[in-house]
Amino acid sequence: MRELRELGDVKAPASLAAAVLSRVGLGDEYAQLDTPVGPVFVAYNDNGMSMVARAAEAGDFESAFRARFGRSLRRAAAPPASLIRALDQWLRGGTKPDLRFDLRGLSEFERAVLLKALEIPRGEVRPYAWVAREIGQPKAVRAVGTALKHNPIPLFIPCHRVVRSDGHIGEYSLGGPQAKRAVLAAEGVEPEGLEMLARAGVRYVGSATTRIYCFPTCHQARRIGDHHRVTFGSDAAAAAAGYRPCKLCRPAAGL
Repeated sequence: MRELRELGDVKAPASLAAAVLSRVGLGDEYAQLDTPVGPVFVAYNDNGMSMVARAAEAGDFESAFRARFGRSLRRAAAPPASLIRALDQWLRGGTKPDLRFDLRGLSEFERAVLLKALEIPRGEVRPYAWVAREIGQPKAVRAVGTALKHNPIPLFIPCHRVVRSDGHIGEYSLGGPQAKRAVLAAEGVEPEGLEMLARAGVRYVGSATTRIYCFPTCHQARRIGDHHRVTFGSDAAAAAAGYRPCKLCRPAAGL
């Protein structure tokens, strides 16, 4: 009986509560990771990655996380090796790793936008209008931009692969346009080339051989030789010239 009474005086380790909260998805851990845009903090729990952000200090990241999600957060002594491998693999562009994302608290529309961004292949970009059309909300271009601006997991949910509908690179929540250019360049995109096309009013590239047109960064477009390459300022112009939209990058509605 004495031993049972003494159990009430036993104190759990300080780390136990945070560990239990993390296990049930009510608390998160975080670590720092080197990326093409410099060091970023990555928060995660058993549901998946929950937040990625740059911050001057760890305390700033913790404050931003708690303000946004209202959950506890603690710095991991050693993040899971499986997570580090998956993140490294994702950044290096190897076989697509099995990354999971905790998108609790987002609206159905926001989740649809972010999941569509995940479908954009590495080394390619799509305009905001494409995302809006693909999720069945063609008039919600501005709302798509807002959802991407508030993406809680930039870099890994690749909002950097979405550009302005006029073809210009646009803003980026993880460090502005220069950071966006750096990430795209690391993935094999030529940001300056995209900007040149945008200034020239070029939105699509077609092949005079196949009579198919694509977004400029589409894998198929990159295979078009200079002598067979034609450009268009709109999908209407491409259709009027007798060109069909690519079935891979889907530059027009109805595919």
